[in-house]
Amino acid sequence: MKSIHVKLPDGKVTEVASGAKVGELAASLGVNSNVIAAKIDGTQVDLERALSRDCTLDWIPLDSSEGVDILRHSTAHLMAQAVQSLFPGTQVTIGPTIEDGFYYDFKRDASFTPEELQKIEDRMRELARSNLKVIREEMPRQKAIQLFRKLGEEYKVAILEEIPDETVSLYRQGDWVDLCRGPHVPSTGVIRAFKLISVAGAYWRGDERNEMLQRIYGTSWPTEEALREYLRLLEEAKKRDHRRLGKELGLFMVSDTIGPGLPLWLPKGAIVRSILERYIVDLERSLGYEHVYTPQLARVELYQRSGHWDHFKDNMYPPMVFEDKEELVLRPMNCPHHVMIYQHELRSYRDLPLRLAELGTMYRYERSGVLSGLSRVRAMTLNDAHIFCLPEQIQSETVSVLRLIERVYRDFGFTDFWYRLSLRDAKDKGKFVDNDAMWDNAERCLRQALAEVGIQYKEAEGEAAYYGPKIDVQLRDVLGHSETLSTVQLDFYLPERFGLEYVAKDGQRRRPVMIHRGVISTMERMMAFLIEHYAGNFPLWLSPVQIKVMTVTDQQKDYGQKVFDKLKVGGWRVEFDDRNEKLSYKIRAAQLAKIPYAVVIGDREVKDQTVSPRRRGGETLKAMAVEDFVQTLKSEVARELGNELSGSGG
Repeated sequence: MKSIHVKLPDGKVTEVASGAKVGELAASLGVNSNVIAAKIDGTQVDLERALSRDCTLDWIPLDSSEGVDILRHSTAHLMAQAVQSLFPGTQVTIGPTIEDGFYYDFKRDASFTPEELQKIEDRMRELARSNLKVIREEMPRQKAIQLFRKLGEEYKVAILEEIPDETVSLYRQGDWVDLCRGPHVPSTGVIRAFKLISVAGAYWRGDERNEMLQRIYGTSWPTEEALREYLRLLEEAKKRDHRRLGKELGLFMVSDTIGPGLPLWLPKGAIVRSILERYIVDLERSLGYEHVYTPQLARVELYQRSGHWDHFKDNMYPPMVFEDKEELVLRPMNCPHHVMIYQHELRSYRDLPLRLAELGTMYRYERSGVLSGLSRVRAMTLNDAHIFCLPEQIQSETVSVLRLIERVYRDFGFTDFWYRLSLRDAKDKGKFVDNDAMWDNAERCLRQALAEVGIQYKEAEGEAAYYGPKIDVQLRDVLGHSETLSTVQLDFYLPERFGLEYVAKDGQRRRPVMIHRGVISTMERMMAFLIEHYAGNFPLWLSPVQIKVMTVTDQQKDYGQKVFDKLKVGGWRVEFDDRNEKLSYKIRAAQLAKIPYAVVIGDREVKDQTVSPRRRGGETLKAMAVEDFVQTLKSEVARELGNELSGSGG
């Protein structure tokens, strides 16, 4: 029998018979039983895969990121098997893994109920305990089409008809079969810690013109301990959900009459937004940014010239056509408008860098199914800026933006974030501008800036903007999910498209470079993130109401009003609760509203001309004069903002 050579993860080479299975080799080597799959020359395979050539072999443990992904994919299959065994006639469609879990889309006439979801989960546990062997099978595509057509799986048939390969792989466990590339766990007994989370509607292939299906979401983990911790975090995330807290705290609303994805900022939410706007505008102006205002629509030709029409047309609203045939479109980006401002006059090298900033409102068509509170909307206002600079200024300007981002994150109390260098996929000539030299130069510049600041980063192929690479700052939420809030994008492309020029030292006209940057993202997305990050308990400088003054009885109203007026005149955001209610009720109301300070006014405070502040969370401070309380507030705000602010919290 022919022998082959297999290079193992430790670098050693072993000789095995051709046709030996990966799992057999693992057993002979005494490999940890936690291994559930492997990689042959970098390609994931099941443990039942036969070794047929000289190769390099790596193990995939259950508790590795790749192992967990395989586990979740296998759990999706287990769920589909349970569904079809309980509800015959239900069709399975697509069931991928997602962050922290998996889903499967089903075609069933009746809606899945919460009680049925529990039955499905119970059936999954039965199938897991049966420890059914998971078997991979290869089959000619036409034969597979016949098989699934006979089973009444028309969606699987549709998928198969689009696959170009002549041979496809199926997976069987017991009497159940599914079309899948794999790999999967060796048997259903490996699947132990899982939970079905919810049911939602989903269009076939994500197209709202197609039939509506039912999507069951679930999660799966290597251990029960890991599952319990995830479910605990999930409950915490629900408590922090900005949609729920936004309603409870009176921050924003969405009206069906106005339309989905078009949020209304309520008075308290508008206060927080205005604080954010003043904060970033003042900070940018102190750093040499010049703020501008530009219209929220423009001629279609502008976006055709910039390239946005070709790359983002599907996410733009259709043009508005007027009697004179002029076509105007709501802008999806602000950059072409800023390009026009740059082009308004001929610039000298002495004018650069030119930093143009704007709180620019944009519009993007998002499908209704993905809209979510303030985090996914159709109208958004971006903390946007475009830096027009000389080639030799790229590094210093990029470094300055990175340091600005770090300054802002310190003020906002963000500590759990990381940097991503988002690169193009060089093979995708449709999605990314086809100019290798331009891309190589831009990537080199960004790497140099990251190195100067001493930032560690991860690379992500295919995540660049269509015109250039970018540095994305990824913040983690309570579940550990990462979301891009800040970005720095380097662009040699738009200056070329628009023929931008400056007069160099030698009198020649040369091309500037553009740096696109957003520091606090859109007002909407930042607000959503802040609500969830703080669970609605905003720091003092950012709270829509900072202080609630409350009286014990009606007899303290006059002094309470005096304290309220003094704080109000001092610029503090304060409310006065002089209702004829129990003090405990008033304090509880302030706690529910997540107000940082409740100031109690009783007979003693009136007599001594003091206040008794109570911090959010229950700590009661000693009675003090109003002036001393103001100094306490100022010190707290100064600490929150790195001693940058003296005065009120606004």
